[in-house]
Amino acid sequence: MLKSSGNIVSLSLDGRSLLGTGKGLYLDCYCTPAGFYTPGSSNPKVKSLSGTDSTGTPWGGLVLQDTYPTTGQLFEQYWFLRDGEAGLHSFSRVAYYNETTPFLRDLGELRTLFRPTSNLWTHISTNRQHWAPLPSAEAVSKEVVVQDATWYLGNTPNDSYVQQEADYFTKYTFADTWRDHKAHGLYADGSTSNGTTYGAWLVMNTRDTYFGGPVHSDLTVDGITYNYIVSNHHGDTAPNITHGFDRTFGPFFYYFNSGENESLNALRDDAEKYADPEWNAEFYDSIASSVPNYVATSHRGTFSLSVNVPTGAKRPIAILSVDGLDPQDNAQDTTAYQYWGDVSDAGILTIPRVKEGVYRLTIYADGIFGQYEEDGIVIIAGKITNHEAKWTPESAGKELWRIGSPDKTAGEFRHGFAGDPSHPLHPQEYRIYWGQWDFPTDFPNGINYTVGESDVAQDWNYVHWSVFGPSYTRTGAVSTNMNNWTINFEHIDLIDTRSTGTLTIQLAGAKSSR
Repeated sequence: MLKSSGNIVSLSLDGRSLLGTGKGLYLDCYCTPAGFYTPGSSNPKVKSLSGTDSTGTPWGGLVLQDTYPTTGQLFEQYWFLRDGEAGLHSFSRVAYYNETTPFLRDLGELRTLFRPTSNLWTHISTNRQHWAPLPSAEAVSKEVVVQDATWYLGNTPNDSYVQQEADYFTKYTFADTWRDHKAHGLYADGSTSNGTTYGAWLVMNTRDTYFGGPVHSDLTVDGITYNYIVSNHHGDTAPNITHGFDRTFGPFFYYFNSGENESLNALRDDAEKYADPEWNAEFYDSIASSVPNYVATSHRGTFSLSVNVPTGAKRPIAILSVDGLDPQDNAQDTTAYQYWGDVSDAGILTIPRVKEGVYRLTIYADGIFGQYEEDGIVIIAGKITNHEAKWTPESAGKELWRIGSPDKTAGEFRHGFAGDPSHPLHPQEYRIYWGQWDFPTDFPNGINYTVGESDVAQDWNYVHWSVFGPSYTRTGAVSTNMNNWTINFEHIDLIDTRSTGTLTIQLAGAKSSR
């Protein structure tokens, strides 16, 4: 670590440099009145820590502390290395105490970045299903800017990324939702390292200090392995920085592994086994006195749920989040913690290591309209909170028809989760630059859907536009027939004359029309 900046600029595994030259591994934010800021740029103070945890394992730590001069914002970045582990445990702290200016701004972004310049890395991996080769230097040199952080690479048709993944490269292609996310990172396939493969992973061993709940989505990797701790990407809510704001995020785990000709999935399997909030709890308790605001085991309890799962429910999930707010909005409370887990078919779930306090319980499932909500769930340190919930799905009466499935996504529709058939990696089409899928060409007369005859995967789009374009392949904007939706259905035998019906629309996401 450089004392002049607090950046980790040298990192090796078994003698192999993982970073190369450049900024290395560091913390930055979009959180000052000026916008972006890299802690360590003003008045960095670096100190070292060491000790032995309760298991008898030695550990060492490095701490960067920096104060932004004009506002007094305090930033601290903690890195811990435990003997026998090939990884760095990470905590990030932001604090603001200023009665003169009690409201500063929002914490628009807070992230750590593993930013290598080494030519070691060959692939990027979002999750088990989605990965791709990194674009070559030639492809990057001939790229054409399409929009923010998006490039057309079709000028190098023989490039591995172009052949296997897409003609467009953007960091948004490799975003993911947090619900099932365990790890993401970089992979070296051995072609640049004499057959030895390497991985550089951000492992989400805890998720309770993030915001936004399980539907939060964010960037993961694009040549940089990110940990987006806070962001307002995709319309997500970011917390406000007000007098008294003092929050420590983490722990998170940057993990590095290698093997002789080991596959991407083999190294991923190795990394994902650490994505467990109970892993290394003894170590974190041992360093709790060195990490402000960290909640030790002595202040945590267990939540045990029994719920009747409605007929037809798929992938039910239960969430504990801040009392009185939807999980997506929990950043409105800057002290919020969050927990979730999959409910079994029998309606059973246990969540360990929940911070003591009062929570809202939210339960929902694919295929079921609405969600179960109950405030006032009390978690007591050292105790098990047993709770029984009775869930009645929302219904407006006898269902006549539905298009798609209420699952908080638009994945079943055209250009949603379906794999791109034109590229051998078959990335889900929604991941590709939106202009690739030209709505006026696909739907020249707008949407005309006949229930029982039309194909939901072809005849209903994943995005409904008020205006489409301009895009890389379309110079002008199109508004004609953009908001024309016709739904045809037989009803004579289904409803009574002069009866009243209810149309229910569930939005996966929305943006104001322009």
